Amino acid sequence: MSAPRIRLGQSDLHVFPLNLGGNVFGWTADEATSFAVLDAYAAAGGNFIDTADSYSAWVEGHTGGESERLIGAWMKARNNRAQMVIATKVARHPDFKGLAPKNVQAACDASLQRLQTDRIDLYYAHFDDLEVPIADIAGAFSRLVDAGKVRHIAPSNFTAERLDGWFAATRASGLHAPVALQPHYSLVERGFETNGLRAVAERHQLGVLPYFSLAKGFLAGKYRPGKTVDSARAGGASQYLNERGLRVLAALDRIAAAHRVPVAAVALAWLRVQPTVAAPIASARTVDQLRELLPSVTVALTADALATLTKASE
Repeated sequence: MSAPRIRLGQSDLHVFPLNLGGNVFGWTADEATSFAVLDAYAAAGGNFIDTADSYSAWVEGHTGGESERLIGAWMKARNNRAQMVIATKVARHPDFKGLAPKNVQAACDASLQRLQTDRIDLYYAHFDDLEVPIADIAGAFSRLVDAGKVRHIAPSNFTAERLDGWFAATRASGLHAPVALQPHYSLVERGFETNGLRAVAERHQLGVLPYFSLAKGFLAGKYRPGKTVDSARAGGASQYLNERGLRVLAALDRIAAAHRVPVAAVALAWLRVQPTVAAPIASARTVDQLRELLPSVTVALTADALATLTKASE
C-alpha cells in the first residue's frame, strides 16, 4: 500500500496518515503479536507510532513503560529507527507523575532508555498539570529540544485557555513551540469542534492527532445490540450503544459496503479529512485488526458520504 506522507503541523516530520497506537503493546498484545502488528504496519508504509511512558501501568503486575520497551526492542531487531517517527508522553507514569520541570527531564531520559534511542520525534505533555505554571511547562519541553533529546513537542488533554498560555510563553521567551495536538475526537465524540481546541489548532497551525478515533472500538462495528464482545475495552465501547450510536453505525455500514472497505476504515477516513486533522490514532491488537484500519489512508469518501456521516453523528 502506498500513501502520501502528511507534514505534521509546521514541523519537519512527514508521517503516514494513520498513527498506530501503541497502548495495546505489552497489554492485550504480547511481544510476538506486537512485533507482527508493527511489521505489518511498516510493510504497508506506516512510519508513525504513538505510545506513552505510562502504557500499561494500569494492568496488575505492570509498572509502566511496557509499550515503550516493546517498540524499542522491535526497532532494534529490525534496525529501522531512522525510518520511524516515534511519539511518546510524560505525566502519568507511576514514577514520573505530573509536569514539574525536573520530572519532565527525568521521564524523558527514562523513555529514551526504554525506546533504545537517542531522541524522541514527538514528545507530549500527556495531561495538564495545573500545579505547574504554564511557562514552566513550556520551558521544560523547550529545553529538551535544545538538548537534542526531543525533536518536536505537543500537548494532549489541555484546555484551549492553557494552550493559548503555552504559546504566549513561547513567544515571550523565544521557546520552541508545540507543532501538534492530541485531543479526544471521533464521529461520536465531537466536542473538539466546539470547545475551543480546533480554534487553537487553526490559530497555531497544529497538526491534530485524535485519540480514541474509533471510540474504544465501537466505530469498528463490532458492538451491536445483543452481541457480546470479548475485549478489555468492551465496557467503554458499549456506552455508545444508544440511538445516536446506532444511527452512526447504520450510516457506516451503508458507506462501507458502497466503498467495499471495513467499517473502521470509513470512520477513520471521515476523521482524517476533518479540518486540522493530520492523522487519526488507532491501535490494533492483531494483524487482522490492522488490516481493517489500513484502507482508511487511501479510501476517498464522496462528499455525500462525508455529509451523511456528519449528519448521523450530530
